[in-house]
Amino acid sequence: MTGSAEREGQALDSLVSLLSDAVTDAIRAARGFAGGVYLRSVTPGLLRLAVLAGLPGPLFRPWSRMHVDRPFPVADAHRLGVEVLLADPTETMRRYPQLAAGLPFQFGSLYVPVVGDSTPYGVLTVLRPPASDATEVLPDRDRMTAVAAELGAALARLDKDGLPVLWDADPIGTRPPVDSPSTRCVGGFTWDPGDGTLIADDALWALLGIPQEDFAGTPEAFADALAHDEPRLLLAALRETAAGRPPPHPLPVRTGGGGLRLLELWTAGGEDVPPFRVSGALVDPGPGPAADGAADQLPEGVFAIDRIGLITYVNPRAADLLGRPRAELLGRLLWDVVPWMDHPAYEDHLRSALLSPDPVHFRARSPLGDGTETTPGHPTGTWLSFSVYPGPRGVTCKITPLGRASEAAGNTPFEAEATQAAGTGLEETYTGVPGTAPQYRPIVLAIALTEAVTARQVSEVVMRELLPAFGSRRLAIYLLQDRRLYLAWETGFPQGFLAPFDGVGLDAKLPGVEALTSGRALFFESMQQLEAAYPGIALDSALGARAFLPLIASGRPVGSCILGFDRPRDFSTEERTVLTALAGLIAQSLERARRYDNEAALARGLQEALLPHRLSAHPLVQTAGRYLPGTVGMDVGGDWYDVVEAGDGLALVIGDVQGHGVQAAATMGQLRSAVRAFALGDHPPDEVMSGTNRLLIDLDPGQFASCCYVRVNPLTGEAQAARAGHPQPLLRHPDGRTEVLDLAGGVVLGVDPDADYPVTDLVLEPGAVLALYTDGLVERPGTDIDEGVEALRSTLAGAGPPRHLTAGGPSLSRTADLLTAEARQAGERPDDIALLLTTRRPPRGSEHT
Repeated sequence: MTGSAEREGQALDSLVSLLSDAVTDAIRAARGFAGGVYLRSVTPGLLRLAVLAGLPGPLFRPWSRMHVDRPFPVADAHRLGVEVLLADPTETMRRYPQLAAGLPFQFGSLYVPVVGDSTPYGVLTVLRPPASDATEVLPDRDRMTAVAAELGAALARLDKDGLPVLWDADPIGTRPPVDSPSTRCVGGFTWDPGDGTLIADDALWALLGIPQEDFAGTPEAFADALAHDEPRLLLAALRETAAGRPPPHPLPVRTGGGGLRLLELWTAGGEDVPPFRVSGALVDPGPGPAADGAADQLPEGVFAIDRIGLITYVNPRAADLLGRPRAELLGRLLWDVVPWMDHPAYEDHLRSALLSPDPVHFRARSPLGDGTETTPGHPTGTWLSFSVYPGPRGVTCKITPLGRASEAAGNTPFEAEATQAAGTGLEETYTGVPGTAPQYRPIVLAIALTEAVTARQVSEVVMRELLPAFGSRRLAIYLLQDRRLYLAWETGFPQGFLAPFDGVGLDAKLPGVEALTSGRALFFESMQQLEAAYPGIALDSALGARAFLPLIASGRPVGSCILGFDRPRDFSTEERTVLTALAGLIAQSLERARRYDNEAALARGLQEALLPHRLSAHPLVQTAGRYLPGTVGMDVGGDWYDVVEAGDGLALVIGDVQGHGVQAAATMGQLRSAVRAFALGDHPPDEVMSGTNRLLIDLDPGQFASCCYVRVNPLTGEAQAARAGHPQPLLRHPDGRTEVLDLAGGVVLGVDPDADYPVTDLVLEPGAVLALYTDGLVERPGTDIDEGVEALRSTLAGAGPPRHLTAGGPSLSRTADLLTAEARQAGERPDDIALLLTTRRPPRGSEHT
């Protein structure tokens, strides 16, 4: 096991190194400032960001997972196999409005599919400054395409070597390539603790400012030169790394000249056991000693972060305002050491500084104040003014205190409302910047709605993202059906209050109806305004404002959305515009969800009709089947099982059609009917497979299927089996010995019209249990399928002999439940699961006991 873990670790290291080098080359080729590579994941249809260079991973979490059917350039590049060039923000908004809504900043981007041996592995992407004309980016695209081609070829070689080219972890952050010569920015070294040799490159000696010939060549001398103040700490870090425990973050060190440097350490590999060779990189984060000293004297707080989010400099005043000692801040991720900066609105400002050339200014509320409270249990904290200045290697931030939160707030209507929100649980929704929440929350809502599939999920997203943005506590969504509005979702309203409005016609004089029929949003700053406009309308206990938004998608009425507030309030022109635009976005999502729900209901009904409700039976044969739909995507697919009378025997069938949805279910029904027809005619197993294969090719549904067919003689137990690309069955012998059968097989159905399907003979003894299953039962994210098969074999072996052999034995149905128990409890099933168990009773009068 240890050797296997080491091999897996080495394979992962090789993959990460390959991807990191490719991203670096792509950034250089496309003259970009950041880039990354997406790879396929274990979950079908999901790409995950594997390596991100030049941008902090925590700031780009919303874009680290990408479904291939989403309207984003990464998804299109992978799904369609085409390059996507977005020269500037205008082009991005025109072609991919959801991406532009999430990242409304001044940059261009390139996306190139990574393909090797006709296998799509992922997408290489680079962010670059905007271009005035797309034609000037074409040479960059061509160079980047060559990098992607080399990466695809390398990944194909790994694939052929049996190394899975999949990614299911968080993205790994790396620094972008430096435009200026590396001799003044990054230096490298290697230390072999076995023979004591330490070799460094010229760039490292230049960074240290000492001649190489003056170096004694020992780790002690290296530590003294590198960390003049604390050489013992650096020596300890070197030894810990040699023992296989490198520091998780770069170490801040002060050289003899007083300059700040960042030291990254890692094991170089090559050994099986410690001590390992140690490699490292010394990075000059930017300002030199003189600049550091000058900034130390400034009355304002100043700190800098590099392009992956590490704090590279902080002056004493900034450390005081951030609430941590300088030693704890340097070399650490900003969000790790200043957790109150891990806030969506603040992150958006930092994203802007990293992606755009213009400075960014905003206010933020620090929890560190003098501890006084304006509301019991709610300390005032301190308002801080941030000015963020972009640079090629990161950003520099200036911090100025504005005073206690209770004093600094109230300068604008938005800040006054933010202060009123204290104590209501809505503090996290404001930043003290006029309009920040209304501008930022639509971005989050747009991104979240792209992941919402059902109408319920859309409603949950609206409740989670839209209500906090505007301080609303009540939400009702009505959907239009047969010229009536029916309540689909509500939260916050008194129980039963909305019931009289459920199912109202479009001729009713109600604000929700008139908003939809007129296509115009209606805003009421208080209940008095609402009652004056609609005399006699029923009012709930709250006296606050109301907003009635029409839900219209591409000119088609979908329904109405009602927002309720606890207190009276006005709606600014900006807020009215944003809410009206969001209503259109919600309407489109609900319309898409309604189509999805209809297709899912059709697929479920089709599948339920096609799966067997009763299995053919024989006095000497007992069967039990289970089907579990996947929980990712359409929830229905093409897995099936069946038991069919075949002459004087029984045919046991299991199959798996590629894909999910109505098409997969329909293809499954056609294949099941074909197999039943061949089985009822008592054709040999190879003819059943060949005939079904040719039928699927003639139907040409654009899908293929795996299948396993076993014909059993109930009297003798003799069986003949044929297999088409399907997982090998399991056989539990009467004595408990359980094995994975080795049935000969042919290719999956629907690929080769001349394919052969050889037949294997076997015997099903009385008391033996034969298990046929689809791959969804044994495929587990991050593990090899053989491990899943072995786990299933072990569970079947431990299930005990069938009840007809021993009085205390489990029923076959109980064994089927046992084999599918783990899958039922799993939170996510990316694939369907089918299972068919068969056992044979001893013939009457047999001496078998």
